[in-house]
Amino acid sequence: MGHAHTHQHGHDHKAGGHAGHGHGVSADADRRWLSLALVLIGVFIAVETAVAFLAGSLALISDAVHMLTDAFSLVLALIAMRLAARPAKGTYTFGLKRAEILSAQANGITLLLAAVWLGYEAVERLLRPPEVTGWMVLVTALAGVAVNLAATWCLSKANRASLNVEGAYQHILNDLFAFIGTAVAGVVVMTTGFARADTIATLFVVALMVKAGCGLLRDSGRILLEAAPAGLDPDAIGSELARTPSVAEVHDLHIWTITSGEPALSAHVLVRPGGDCHAVRRDLGKLLADSYGLTHTTLQIDHEDPAPAPAAAAHCANGHGPAHRAVPQGR
Repeated sequence: MGHAHTHQHGHDHKAGGHAGHGHGVSADADRRWLSLALVLIGVFIAVETAVAFLAGSLALISDAVHMLTDAFSLVLALIAMRLAARPAKGTYTFGLKRAEILSAQANGITLLLAAVWLGYEAVERLLRPPEVTGWMVLVTALAGVAVNLAATWCLSKANRASLNVEGAYQHILNDLFAFIGTAVAGVVVMTTGFARADTIATLFVVALMVKAGCGLLRDSGRILLEAAPAGLDPDAIGSELARTPSVAEVHDLHIWTITSGEPALSAHVLVRPGGDCHAVRRDLGKLLADSYGLTHTTLQIDHEDPAPAPAAAAHCANGHGPAHRAVPQGR
């Protein structure tokens, strides 16, 4: 194999490493702020839907549907928070922390499905515009601006490092912009009689929904597919670890995200003959925490076999990814 496994050290994470996972806002506070935003949105959805049918406004209906997806995302976020708070046990060794990621996936899918439906309805109304009561659209849209400002303020107080909270925050912020567009459409209908302005505002809402839905699917998909967190380059990190004194090689390096705001790293490190493996582990742990914010780390430390390995031998029988050495081989 080219190295011995006679002096092996496995370390789950640095002492106090989970301090980096804190966000200064308690889970109970998060739930309170999300619940308050949900109540505000739920009440307004009922009022807006009734007015939308009375006014014959597709823009108001589209806003109500968009807000319904926001309410759905808040409900899922609250459920996911409850599940993620459960301690790890049994076969779920990380607990249910990824419940919020599954929630974000469901939220992104519903946004895109709603956007498809509203887009279809908007095209139909562009071809055959119905009569729209402009003043009802304007008054309801202005009320929507006020409600969304209040809901956005509530969510700004919660932990936006969470993909669920940030997704809901962005959705409600998009709703705010959508209501502003709807209010403008109401003014246009009132002053010019141009009924298609209402439908154009709907298409604006559809574009916002597609953008938010795709963003949620992209970010949650990266976590589910175990991609390295954005901004962290595994090759660059592996090369820097390999330049640490006494390190001969770093391989089987994996960087992933357990859940929002909780990156993790594992790696197999070979220490040169005579090197202090305990000191190397401490140095690598400090480097990862200070330079990259990686505090949840597992480092398998072994001593390199002093005997030269055959040129064709691999460092591990089932290695994953490139091997990083202080002096690149074959270059």
